[in-house]
Amino acid sequence: MKKYFQSIAYIIFIAVTLFAIATAIKSYENPFSLYEHPLVWIAAVALIIVIILKEALNIVSQQKAEQLQLEKDGIQPEEVDNWAWAKSIINKWTAAKAIEEEDEIILDHNYDGIKELDNNLPPWWLYLFYATIIFAAVYLTRYHILGADTQEMEYAHSVEEAKRELAAYKSNSKEAIVDAETATVLTDASDLSRGKAVYNLNCAACHVADGGGGIGPNLTDEYWILGGGMKNIFNTIANGGRDGKGMVAWNKTLKPKDIQKVASYIISLQGTTPAKPKEPQGELYKEDGEAPAVVMPTTEEQLKDSIQ
Repeated sequence: MKKYFQSIAYIIFIAVTLFAIATAIKSYENPFSLYEHPLVWIAAVALIIVIILKEALNIVSQQKAEQLQLEKDGIQPEEVDNWAWAKSIINKWTAAKAIEEEDEIILDHNYDGIKELDNNLPPWWLYLFYATIIFAAVYLTRYHILGADTQEMEYAHSVEEAKRELAAYKSNSKEAIVDAETATVLTDASDLSRGKAVYNLNCAACHVADGGGGIGPNLTDEYWILGGGMKNIFNTIANGGRDGKGMVAWNKTLKPKDIQKVASYIISLQGTTPAKPKEPQGELYKEDGEAPAVVMPTTEEQLKDSIQ
């Protein structure tokens, strides 16, 4: 009776666990994210462990039953070859002759007492060779006769399809995708408030809270090292400054919309008066395309400054 209860409990546990995992897969967007849904992984690991333990118990029970049957039949367990099945498979796939049977395949050639055996090719090697012939025939027919797409052509088709899907997504998406080309200056108070929060958290350490410049340059004047305006500022924040000389790229940390908001906030700092403004750096930026005036760094500190 105890055995039946164990089997019933095992079946119920497997069914409930599988149902829970299937429900999680259907309900969660990322069901196998360890950080978001650790219970899914716990259930899966528990299921695997229980199945392994159950199978191990079955094997042990079967071995004990076989041992008892052998003792009942008067056969000693030491006389039984437990690896007979493996040896049978190896012999079948290698077609090797035992030493005692080599007289059947020995050739008449004799080289100074050395004789040659007429062994057959191993079946595993022969079948693999036949498989390569079939593969070569299919490949030749598909790509060189029927003219199927090569890997390069498939890649080009995939890129084109991805571009079409991206364009369709942009046209149908309720929220526009923001990048350096499409970003516009935001003036709404909530957007600027969010931009200020992002700035204080990530940018104020180098540019000071009022934008006057610290390790980084002054953000309140009209001089820019990599250009002013929304497009240039967005691109600088997203991709960082000059290699090894400027700030890091923030596109892996900040979302595009937050980059747009913090760039809008930086633009709103134009014309303000910081407490301790740094000297101008870079070139005078004009939206109307006027020739900019170049302001070269005059001190060693300015030479080491990061870029905007």
